[in-house]
Amino acid sequence: MAGGKEKPNKQHESNNLKQLDMTNNQNIEVINNLYNAFATGDMPTVLGSMDPKIEWNEAESNSLADGNPYVGPDAILTGVFARLGANHDHFGLQDIKVHNMSNNMVLATLRYDAKVKETGKSYNAQAAHLWTLNTEGKIIAFQQYVDTKKLAEAES
Repeated sequence: MAGGKEKPNKQHESNNLKQLDMTNNQNIEVINNLYNAFATGDMPTVLGSMDPKIEWNEAESNSLADGNPYVGPDAILTGVFARLGANHDHFGLQDIKVHNMSNNMVLATLRYDAKVKETGKSYNAQAAHLWTLNTEGKIIAFQQYVDTKKLAEAES
């Protein structure tokens, strides 16, 4: 534009917002698919949604935090999922609500409903999972937040 300020390109802004919205929706879809696969025991789908170099962190003071950070799907399978299965009569996720965040992050709020084999004690604990995805839609990081006191009481 000669002699004046350039007008903002509304079409360009609109396209950027559409792209961002699409990425956010894709991230939500990835995490919803992961939870659905976990609920049905479909571990290949769960692990397949992860980047090969994913960094997984259990909540501090959780008994499974002894391996933090778990790096890669195989470490998560053996260090987290296999131990959950071996240590519990049942372990399920309830009331999952998935929340979109910025910077390719997704927050899930949920509850763990489980029964510890060794003690026979059940627990229903509030939890939150913070997921980070890359631009290809693969999960690159996980951070768990949970009522570790409730878990510890059930384990002892």
